[in-house]
Amino acid sequence: MDTYVRFLYEFLDAFFSGLKTILTGLVDGIKQIFDIPAYIHLIKEYKNDFSLQEWVLVAIAVLAVAAILILTILLVYLILRKYIRFRKTVVEQESMLKEVADLNKRVETMTKEREEILAMKVSQLGLSPNESPELPVDKSSGDKKKEDEIDPGDGVRFTRLSIVDKKFAKYKIQNYNNDFTLEELCVAFRNFAASRLHLYYSLPMIRIFMAGLASTKLVILQGISGTGKTSLAYAWGKFLKHDSCVVSVQPSWRDRTELFGYFNEFTKKFNETQLLECLYTATYTDDVYTVILDEMNLARVEYYFAEMLSILEMPNREEWIIEVVASPWENDPKHINNGRIRIPPNTWYIGTINNDDSTFMVTDKVYDRAMPIDINDKGQAFEAEDTPPMDVNFSYLDKLFMQARADHEVSEENWKKINEMDDYVIKHFRVAFGNRIVSHLGKFVSAYVACGGEEVEGIDYFIAKKILRKFEQLNIAYIKDEIDGFVTFLDKTFGKGKMKECIEYVLRLKKLG
Repeated sequence: MDTYVRFLYEFLDAFFSGLKTILTGLVDGIKQIFDIPAYIHLIKEYKNDFSLQEWVLVAIAVLAVAAILILTILLVYLILRKYIRFRKTVVEQESMLKEVADLNKRVETMTKEREEILAMKVSQLGLSPNESPELPVDKSSGDKKKEDEIDPGDGVRFTRLSIVDKKFAKYKIQNYNNDFTLEELCVAFRNFAASRLHLYYSLPMIRIFMAGLASTKLVILQGISGTGKTSLAYAWGKFLKHDSCVVSVQPSWRDRTELFGYFNEFTKKFNETQLLECLYTATYTDDVYTVILDEMNLARVEYYFAEMLSILEMPNREEWIIEVVASPWENDPKHINNGRIRIPPNTWYIGTINNDDSTFMVTDKVYDRAMPIDINDKGQAFEAEDTPPMDVNFSYLDKLFMQARADHEVSEENWKKINEMDDYVIKHFRVAFGNRIVSHLGKFVSAYVACGGEEVEGIDYFIAKKILRKFEQLNIAYIKDEIDGFVTFLDKTFGKGKMKECIEYVLRLKKLG
């Protein structure tokens, strides 16, 4: 044991002695740099030996050293100032989030108190909250209940979903005998939006939108305000004869109950949302449905949409199941089994975002699972053939997307170029992409070609929006010297000017740096 104690003493002594030497050396070095008397003494020693020309050089040397010292001090000051500002912003955001959380807790407390008061009122009638009082009959107006009386309840907790069950009780899935191609569908949708809704989009934009639907269930439309982001999703719903379900995201949203609703223990009713009703309706049909998450980044997407992000990534659609209530009731709606509902595959989710001070940044977790599409230009009006809306079977549209992957698979030559670009980006920018993005790329490009586009155009757009977007997280000042070399690499590998979107994107980043 004595041997170990001596070893430990000498071991720690060596470590702390080295640490002391570093700190001492740093302090001594700073003292030496700012030792003005030493500089003056040195100049006095040599002053009698300097010629006039040498005195000029001495003055330049003194000014250079002084400039370096001043710039160093200024740089340290700016770094500290920037850090303090950043820390202040973070603290303010945390304070605001805490305040919002406190307000939510207060609302929950007040709601609970209200329910307790209502329970007391009911108990005064000699009833439990689930029993029904015998209401007096107003003979002049028939058997009516007073508006301020508590709903006696009918034992059905999903009111709106039960209405859907009744509506579709005798419904049979319709076969529309679709025979169009993806290219024809793009043209028809574009002409419909222009002729019936006076919304104008370029054909490449429609191809990108359709390819986005083919690659993932979550499409994000982003860009400056007023360019038609929400209108595009709205027009798509109108074109398919099923109005899009518009979900207006609120800043206070923090979990999935904002999307699907929650069970009220007092009323014994489930507070159903419009989204839940839309999804439940979609379980009955083979039609195509659209959900618009309007201003989706007013709250943190990875909070309220987290479960859906995970579910929609599962390859087996039979596993797309979400629990809405903890236990089943005998009279629950037909398509709610054991308190769970299956997320229908015939529904797409289209989010719109604006990037400004009032919104949260969309994280990589969300972007990697979605297809971002930039809409920054207003569409130019054109004469379009009058085109009516269409009945479209989801099974047929899904078949077209699968057929596109078989008929227009990305060529081996372009996969090789993509892999070369991946190696270059990893080496020069330390950015890489995983298997999920590779899978999305194959689906997107295949559908884009099937819609009438060129393969390299599809690759260019996908890489710019899904991969190079990660450059925004880097320090632009450090990577801007690498951008010219990257542009040269893209021109050399894919062809001069072929990767237009990628080149425009990185050059715009370079200007910002």
